[in-house]
Amino acid sequence: MITKSNTIGEILQLCPNAAEILMKFGMGCLGCPSAQVETLEQACEIHGLNLDEVLTALNKK
Repeated sequence: MITKSNTIGEILQLCPNAAEILMKFGMGCLGCPSAQVETLEQACEIHGLNLDEVLTALNKK
């Protein structure tokens, strides 16, 4: 289960389709070094995204 505390780097390892999901929400800089250590909560705040919506999409099985 992915949480708001997981870093983008962790999420990309845990969820095979995470990159596609995050890019659909407008997070296009997944490969940049700072994105790898940002938490999902921080990334959503920076990009003006609804954290709950992103978490739901990432945890959908």
